[in-house]
Amino acid sequence: MIITTTPTIENRTITEYKGLVFGEVVSGANFVRDFFAGITDIIGGRSGAYESKLNSARREALNELEKEAKKVGANAVVGVSMEYQSMGGNKGMFIVVATGTAVVIR
Repeated sequence: MIITTTPTIENRTITEYKGLVFGEVVSGANFVRDFFAGITDIIGGRSGAYESKLNSARREALNELEKEAKKVGANAVVGVSMEYQSMGGNKGMFIVVATGTAVVIR
């Protein structure tokens, strides 16, 4: 399945619009990861643990988006955007949402 941020796909024709689809992932970080990320914040540098968790959540959100598109009979998703939010205060929860328009292309 083609998943793209663009509104069209070069050399392909959109023959049908199936509607909006979403992929949502809510993820939490554990105590050990929070501890080491806190140390990284103090001494500087990148937090590899959080980057890995965020990359994983982004892939999961895109996988969910693809599943939802298949459910409505689409073979591509255009106009995809990703949003990230923290939630739960100091609990270390975050949400990743992928949205796009499910389409049929030929």
